[in-house]
Amino acid sequence: MSTDRKYQQRGVSAGKEEVHRAIQGLDKGLYSNAFCKVLPDVAAGDPNFCNLMHADTAGTKTSLAYLYWRETGDLSVWEGIAQDALVMNLDDMGCVGCVDDILVSSTIGRNKHLIPGEVLEVLIGAGQRFAETLADYGIRLHLAGGETADVGDIVRTLDVGYTTFARLRRKDLIVNDIPAGACIVGIASFGQASYERSYNSGIGSNGLTSARHDVLSKWYAENFPESHSPETPKEVVYCGSRRLTDRVRIDDFEYQVGQLLLSPTRTYLPLIRKVLQNCRPAIHGIIHNTGGGQTKVLKFLDRKRAIKDNLFDPPPVFQLIRRESGTSWQEMFQVFNMGHRLEFYVEKSAAQDIIDLAAEFNLLAQVVGSVEDAPRNEVEIRFRGERLVYR
Repeated sequence: MSTDRKYQQRGVSAGKEEVHRAIQGLDKGLYSNAFCKVLPDVAAGDPNFCNLMHADTAGTKTSLAYLYWRETGDLSVWEGIAQDALVMNLDDMGCVGCVDDILVSSTIGRNKHLIPGEVLEVLIGAGQRFAETLADYGIRLHLAGGETADVGDIVRTLDVGYTTFARLRRKDLIVNDIPAGACIVGIASFGQASYERSYNSGIGSNGLTSARHDVLSKWYAENFPESHSPETPKEVVYCGSRRLTDRVRIDDFEYQVGQLLLSPTRTYLPLIRKVLQNCRPAIHGIIHNTGGGQTKVLKFLDRKRAIKDNLFDPPPVFQLIRRESGTSWQEMFQVFNMGHRLEFYVEKSAAQDIIDLAAEFNLLAQVVGSVEDAPRNEVEIRFRGERLVYR
């Protein structure tokens, strides 16, 4: 069964086609090709400024954290969920040049029967600690509180989201305008950045419905039926062979399954801030490879082909998912970031500078491809002898 078919049966969509159809008639803001919506300066009415507002959640990764917490009793897993939801907002805003003075409001909906107050305490405290970490790198988040609601009739376990807001000078905006000849520098999603406390698998917060059900065993459906929708066909519920506490050996290294699937989504804001300070004139675009994986840039091209022919080897978490699910490379690259979740589209002369700046944060970076003219927008991935084309 294809990944698209399994996604549909599980009640989600890798490409969010229905969502995009629903919003296609909405105003796209001041700059239609900006990575996130840019609005006039409603807050102060200054034509030299603009407003940014963004909302996102940790998605179904909360269900995975719920399983791990119930199985192990380890509350610390919820810290990563707070980071997941925050980064999905902050790094999207970073792609348009916003890296400071960001207002943050949380929205947490829980089933009180299953999620006790101690989980809420960890989530709320984790947001504060994450803000303190970013402050060390000159990035100020202003936590404005939020809403925590007991909505057990509509939320099976827990939903964690944030809304972010900032004012930005229009001259400081990055609006995607990617020309032929641009060089693509990819920044690894895996490893351990200087501002991270442990190894990061690179999984991020996309494709977690697929990862959870394709890797984990039926044991979870039997013991924690509240962790999935009862409307989902049984044949696509927890189809794998693994427990979260299992250890797997990949490429001569041993990992815990839970460690791989629940690594917090890495923020790139410290690096984006440094790159903007040093390389801004050479930047044509910044892409955060979230929903849509390595095909994300398709929405921001103008009759161009992005050729990615020098990708990172997929880190262990994606090897595990593919091994358990049997998913094709074509689908894996469309669902997951596969090893790099941030791309800079830049002049070739700036590529090495960005790679060097990434190294200052212990982030792996490399030129992963280039851009050329084309009759229509395409992403072409050349990987292990295959040519994978997406339109």
